Amino acid sequence: MIQTAAAGIRRLWPESPESARRNRYGSATAIRGSIPAQTASRRRKMDNEESIAIEARGLTKRFGAVEAVAGIDFTVRSGELFGFLGPNGARKTTTINMFTGLARPDSGNIRIGGVDCTANPRAAQNLIGVVPDESNLYPELTGFENLCFCASLYGMRKAERSARASGLLKDFGLEKASARKFGGYSKGMKRKLTIAAGIIHRPSILFLDEPTTGIDVASARQVRQLVSDLHRRGTTIFLTTHYIEEAERLCERIAFIVNGRIRRIDTVAALLQPLMEKKRAHIVCSSVPEDVRSALAAEFPEIAFTYPEEGRIQAESAGPVRIGAMVRRLEECAVEVFEARRATPSLEDVFVRITGIEAGEMAGEREKNGGGKRE
Repeated sequence: MIQTAAAGIRRLWPESPESARRNRYGSATAIRGSIPAQTASRRRKMDNEESIAIEARGLTKRFGAVEAVAGIDFTVRSGELFGFLGPNGARKTTTINMFTGLARPDSGNIRIGGVDCTANPRAAQNLIGVVPDESNLYPELTGFENLCFCASLYGMRKAERSARASGLLKDFGLEKASARKFGGYSKGMKRKLTIAAGIIHRPSILFLDEPTTGIDVASARQVRQLVSDLHRRGTTIFLTTHYIEEAERLCERIAFIVNGRIRRIDTVAALLQPLMEKKRAHIVCSSVPEDVRSALAAEFPEIAFTYPEEGRIQAESAGPVRIGAMVRRLEECAVEVFEARRATPSLEDVFVRITGIEAGEMAGEREKNGGGKRE
């Protein structure tokens, strides 16, 4: 069965990622040497094409009367760790499926590694690795057998795939479990092996769909470290997640997507900058009735107060926030204060402002997906 599947894959994608890249562009020396009359603008155009790993233009996908993805546009640079952030139902997985050839767009264009994949979604298959939101390996095969099988689908020779599988099992801390059946792995081990399977053929572009959903804190830390290591080695990573703190920790640029529409794309620093200009504080207390809210507004007119949920106060001002004075005023109003602290803006604050989706709603989705507590 493995030989038959591998032969079919080889007919579809006969070249390795590196050889495919050389055949499309040639080496810089060969291009400049064999075509001396080539213009500088033409060379710059080729360089720019190579620097863009993923490109979407006017990408649309419908399911019946529902417009799931609504004409989105963005690019991901080569070597970038790009975050695709949104709540459940934001159409993150639908978008990633179009990029990886599992779904066809109804309109728009897709380019992967400089290859136009609009008409042929599998044209760049050798350039990409895919880690789906749920582990898709075979439970009856061992960890080592699963990796070797995946390697065979990309046409890797037996000796090469065995060495590569052994190396990845060691790198991912799964060496002792290599002979165990995948079905007996823990959730964290399954996620790590699924990532290993996605990079078995050394792709230059990796699509990661919710890599830490449903696994324990220790495993999530290990997976994030693996992602960071891959990024440092030059792999372009397209990360979908609804864990806001995870995206803030890992990504260079982030796109916010809600209901199939992109609300904002920017670097983490640029997204946080407007909030950095404000001074903020959080107060946790017993309750904040309407008369107490009126008293705070009257005594501190320079501060904007919001009440995201019962017993929680957020204070924001262009100038200093007088936490001690606010606590004393609350206590005068017979409100018991449990916690009061200055707050550093986070990407979660940006997300709430841009999308209107509250942090509590995102936390509820984490619980529903078995994500548990985040560290």
